[in-house]
Amino acid sequence: MKTVLKRTPTLKDCVTHYCPGCGHGIAHRLVAETIDELDIRDRTIGIAPVGCAVLAYDYLDVDMVEVAHGRPPAVATGMKRTNPDRIIFSYQGDGDLASIGAAEILHAAHRGEQITVIFVNNAVFGMTGGQMAPTTMIDQVTSTTPKGRAASGEGYPLQVSELLATLPGAIYIERCSLHSPAQIRKTKKAIKHAFELQIDGAQGLSLVEVLSPCPTYWRMTAAQALEWIENHMTDVFPLGRLKG
Repeated sequence: MKTVLKRTPTLKDCVTHYCPGCGHGIAHRLVAETIDELDIRDRTIGIAPVGCAVLAYDYLDVDMVEVAHGRPPAVATGMKRTNPDRIIFSYQGDGDLASIGAAEILHAAHRGEQITVIFVNNAVFGMTGGQMAPTTMIDQVTSTTPKGRAASGEGYPLQVSELLATLPGAIYIERCSLHSPAQIRKTKKAIKHAFELQIDGAQGLSLVEVLSPCPTYWRMTAAQALEWIENHMTDVFPLGRLKG
């Protein structure tokens, strides 16, 4: 029989621990395929923080470093400045990047650090129990907003990509999604472009935000979660290239 799909080498041959319907597995594959297609596996270093994103090192067969919650941009800065020949990327969730790590990503972009950031946004804290995140949307139910997030007292969802796009040190910002095959293909193209900019020596930070489903803490089926991204999440976090 003809093989129509196979595992890309940088994606490890192992059983996933992620919940059914989680988007991290898809995002991992897109990153792994990009690394293999660009032939940069031997000089790539990935950085993973606390949260569901931390276990990327179990699935990506490249040099990986685990760092404190929210600190990947700071560590990536040091690694790139001391190893300018390496391709440095961080793989971060919204609870990590947009909350405790908000200052880190803001200043890394402000300084124009030559790194690539994959920002997986599922609008909730996943690993710690489904609490409200900075990206949680108005009226969205979480374990800490059982009646839904209210702007009064709990604020509005933080649109990180729009914020970073205003900084001159950020050279490429794009928001993508995993809710359909067509959108997954667009996400792969964006991730590849972000890596290519670093390979080509472009000075500045590149970030690809990926809207990703979390059926467990959204309290939905996997199919419902994909529909929810398309019908609700993209209204708050519009897809497309914001800069670069």
